[in-house]
Amino acid sequence: MSGPETPHDGAPRTLAWLCHPTTLLALVGLVVNDHVLKPALPGLVTGKLSDVAGLVLAPPLVAVLLTLVVPRMSARSAALVGLVSVGAGFAVVKSSGYAAELASSAWTVLAGASLVRADPTDLLAVPALGLAWWSWTRSRRRPVRQRTARLVRLLVVLPPAVLAVAATSAVHYPYAISTAFVDGHPAVSVGSGTDLTPWPTSATDGRWSVSDDLGATWREVDLDEQRRLSSQSAGQRQACVPADPRRCYRAVAGHLRVEQSDDGGTTWHVAWEVSDAQREDLARRSWSPGDVDRHFASRDLIVYPAGSGGHEVLVANGRDGFVHRWSDGGWRRVGFLGDAYLGARGAPPELGSGGPARRQLDLLLAVALALTLGSMVTVLAGHLAILRGRGPGWWGFTGGLSVLLSGTLLAVVWGRDDDTDTFMALLFIIVPMGFLAATALLVRPRYQGATPRWTRRTLSTFLLTVLLAGLPLIGWLYGTPARTRSAVTLALLAAIPGLWLAVRNARLVDAPRAYERRHPVRPPTVPDPSYPAGLPPR
Repeated sequence: MSGPETPHDGAPRTLAWLCHPTTLLALVGLVVNDHVLKPALPGLVTGKLSDVAGLVLAPPLVAVLLTLVVPRMSARSAALVGLVSVGAGFAVVKSSGYAAELASSAWTVLAGASLVRADPTDLLAVPALGLAWWSWTRSRRRPVRQRTARLVRLLVVLPPAVLAVAATSAVHYPYAISTAFVDGHPAVSVGSGTDLTPWPTSATDGRWSVSDDLGATWREVDLDEQRRLSSQSAGQRQACVPADPRRCYRAVAGHLRVEQSDDGGTTWHVAWEVSDAQREDLARRSWSPGDVDRHFASRDLIVYPAGSGGHEVLVANGRDGFVHRWSDGGWRRVGFLGDAYLGARGAPPELGSGGPARRQLDLLLAVALALTLGSMVTVLAGHLAILRGRGPGWWGFTGGLSVLLSGTLLAVVWGRDDDTDTFMALLFIIVPMGFLAATALLVRPRYQGATPRWTRRTLSTFLLTVLLAGLPLIGWLYGTPARTRSAVTLALLAAIPGLWLAVRNARLVDAPRAYERRHPVRPPTVPDPSYPAGLPPR
């Protein structure tokens, strides 16, 4: 069935533009290039290919969004706005460092950690807008008029197009991998991990830098030093002071902690550490932190004589950079050393300096958990109501399975190996799945005799559960409790009153009323006295 279409209804034509074979080819090319070719073959060709594909895909996407927001906007106007805005924005960002910095900040808010670079050579891709215009002239002659076809194309093509344009190239996060000696000088290996590639595991996954002045300055190693560092076994969990073998240090696996022994390793005590609670707070303020016990942990260390006497210690701590013990006995986190990743140099983030505004996904995670627990209580209430009304039990089974899958997926993504994937899973899978299950189990019991009072009580129970479960999670956002597992445990315990109320609410189901609705009694037929007897009924 064709929907009504006015002369100012631009959606059928802009949607045809978005689904044109040229646009779809650009969509596939952008996704494959950003997520497969760039990590495997970084370089000029893959970099420019993303720009070309993006310039072909972005104008029709902008035009479709405009005609959806402003339904009476003509397709031609939306196409012109899409082409001009995309072309002008691309030219400004690629030719101005200040504009690129603003674009990076805006994109980080919208799509996670992002980096947009000003590169005038990228302007060579601007002629791709001509290809976008050509696909518009072809597609506007075949508008998508059927409502069903429009809905299907919106659901199938629009979300991947938005994600493909919003997703940026892999963002590299610096990683302190290892420490070693070369010709008696301290050396460090600094690598990086991305949201698309594996994190580094060995010193050879990074780039070596060496210090000729005992850690004051650093330079990149030459080829001979690189060869020798690659051939030796870098990375020691435990090392002793050369001039005093009884003084030893060791990096503790799974923690940001260094222990010290003054009796040759017989007994140990903590020399420096970031507590597990502080470490979790530090990870929560980092993009895509992944496995905290693995990536925010002390990996290895070296001990070497200090120039002014005494000794110094240098420890590689993964995502947190390096920690340095000076000759006076003081420890200081020094971030990332060497010339391998200049953008990562500088002081590391201060401990305990986080707050709700700086914890990127925690608010959304807290909301998702509270809503999932509220959905769980609602599904239980609906299931019991349906059973009391002699209804089919598969409704409750299906709803419970949906909530279980939603909660399982929430537990999986809570580790946030990739913040962008976590955000998408929360927004498009976890929350909608629980919401749909709760809605279905709130409506279906009305056909089994659930009274309006039951509906009001169940809605109140849902809101109460969300509120009670949200209280410890709100405290967690502000640092009390500091540990995630404590906040989640308290939230689960806070759902118990909701479960108890869900069981009690089942008494508000009127089973006889449900039976009458399923088997209505028809009144007996009364013969019409004015109709002659013996004739067949009319």
